[in-house]
Amino acid sequence: MSERVNEAGFVLDTDPARLDLDTVERWLATESYWANGRERAVIERSLAGSTAYGIYAPDGTQVGLLRVVTDGATFAWLCDVFIEAAYRGQGLARWAVAAVRDDVLALGVYRIILATADAHGVYAEAGFTPLAEPDRWMQLTTRVIGRPDVPFTAAASA
Repeated sequence: MSERVNEAGFVLDTDPARLDLDTVERWLATESYWANGRERAVIERSLAGSTAYGIYAPDGTQVGLLRVVTDGATFAWLCDVFIEAAYRGQGLARWAVAAVRDDVLALGVYRIILATADAHGVYAEAGFTPLAEPDRWMQLTTRVIGRPDVPFTAAASA
C-alpha cells in the first residue's frame, strides 16, 4: 500500500518503522477493552505477523492503528483498530477502515471479518454486516478477553 493522505492531512501508512511501539503498547495493553494486559512481546509478534496501518497526524505523531491478519488470497481479519481519544469523532476510523478494506479487497480476498463491542456504525459504513451464517462459525478461546491472566471457562465468561 502506498501512503494515503486525507483532506485534513492525516496519513495512513503501513511502514512498520513508523510505528510508535510505546504508544501502541499503551493503547492496546492499557486503554483497549480487547487487549487489556497484552504483553509488549505479544504486541510486537502480532505486528510482525500482520500488516499494521498507522495513522499519523500532520505533525507526524501516531494517532491510530489498524491491524490486518490475512493469507492474502481468501481471508482477512481486521483487528486492533484504535484511535487516540483526542482524535476520535473526526472520521479517522471511517476513512482508515475504508482504505484498509480497499487494500485487502484489491488482493482478491473475499472475506474480511472483525469483532467490535461498540463501533458497529463505523464498520457498517464500510460495508460490514453481522455474520450471515453465525451458526457456521466457531471459536476457541483460552483466556478471558482483556484478562490474559484469567483462563477462559464458561463460568468466567458469564
